[in-house]
Amino acid sequence: MMAMQYSFTLPADYDMSIIDRRIRDKGPMLDGFPGLGFKAYLSARKGEFGSRENLYAPFYLWQQPERASDFLTGPGFEALTQSFGWPRVTTWIVWQAQTTPPVAEAKFATEETIAIEPYASLAEIRDDEIGRAQRQARQADIVASVTAFEPTNWTAVRFSLHRSAPLIAGAGQVYRVGHVSLP
Repeated sequence: MMAMQYSFTLPADYDMSIIDRRIRDKGPMLDGFPGLGFKAYLSARKGEFGSRENLYAPFYLWQQPERASDFLTGPGFEALTQSFGWPRVTTWIVWQAQTTPPVAEAKFATEETIAIEPYASLAEIRDDEIGRAQRQARQADIVASVTAFEPTNWTAVRFSLHRSAPLIAGAGQVYRVGHVSLP
């Protein structure tokens, strides 16, 4: 499995209803995409839930990583780059991913990026993060929990989808979920 995300920072005065409309109109186009675990169409508004910026930042879980290439080389991603520019696409190697059947009911997402210190025990970090993700996935409000790492910049990501607005704790980003595409 592989997790993937790109993010567009939009101007502070950007009309975010444009993003809401884009998600509503284009979100279902990825429903049923081969190899997809899920795609969460995420947005954040400056000042809401502590967000410092307006963001459009879809998050993907790929069951088959080679299908990410099919998406990135396809017409949908090309159209996105024509509208918003050429993003930096971050990918992570998944340590743990759990989804529950009502994943499509997600209304919010949280994401936290953790730095991995040089020479840290990756096995211990992985085991701790897997345990954390498993505990989190048992919470009634959580419909998906993903933990993964990226060895280029040595970071780990903690990502979760929620049915209702999460309690904000720690340093992380809270998003609204406009649509969840499923395989």
